[in-house]
Amino acid sequence: MYVPFLDHPRPIAFAHRGGAAHAPENSWSAFEHAVKLGYAYLETDARATSDGKLMAFHDLNLDRVTDAVGPISLKPYRVVAALRVAGTEPIPLIEDLLGAWPDLRFNIDLKDEGGIPLLPGVLRRTGAWDRVCVTSFSGARLRAARKLLDHPVCMTTSPSAIAAVRCSIGAGASGLGRAQGPPTRLLARRFSKTEVCCAQVPGRVATGSFVRRAHAFGLDVHVWTINDRAGMTRFLDLDVDGIMTDDIEALREVLIERGQWYPRMGA
Repeated sequence: MYVPFLDHPRPIAFAHRGGAAHAPENSWSAFEHAVKLGYAYLETDARATSDGKLMAFHDLNLDRVTDAVGPISLKPYRVVAALRVAGTEPIPLIEDLLGAWPDLRFNIDLKDEGGIPLLPGVLRRTGAWDRVCVTSFSGARLRAARKLLDHPVCMTTSPSAIAAVRCSIGAGASGLGRAQGPPTRLLARRFSKTEVCCAQVPGRVATGSFVRRAHAFGLDVHVWTINDRAGMTRFLDLDVDGIMTDDIEALREVLIERGQWYPRMGA
């Protein structure tokens, strides 16, 4: 199945939260640095303000990265817009990020229910349907988003689908024979029907057997959050399709050394 979001040479390099090792996470400075390095894929998080603005912000509460307290969902946009991450950086709107770089792809992690009904409008106004992938640790949030999106959008697997892939039995050179649970073809068909195109998993899950099984189901495998060069090399040797990292300079160097660095057009 052709998926515009994934129409890029593998492996894909993702700037996790913009590249949080070099600038405050999910900040304009972080994203701008990643763009200057040539990153074609940016990863961010989405949370809603109390009055319906979708912000690039990871935590439930504001406390860790700003001098404010309490959930971002209880603050109106005018208050959130005045806050500064690490004392210097404004919190971006997801819509502004999508509009700033219309040639880049964005991996958007839906962090709360309030952001779900806001996402379709953001994608509609920016025309960004083909260059986003929607992900979440919550299967319920992914299902709710899928129902509201009125245009095909790349989606990641739910936690239950990841478990199904992990429980399948590898066999032979193909890496997958019979599967426990849903048969391979039926599960692969279900992924395709629901625009599920990739499994995004932590490093401890992305074993060689998992990667082979996911590929047999027609899924790309993106692993997070890998910040050391040895780990980057190990997962690339396992044939993962993408790596998410805070240390975007190190990942770029590793990929250049391997002849696997594929920057954005014009970079």
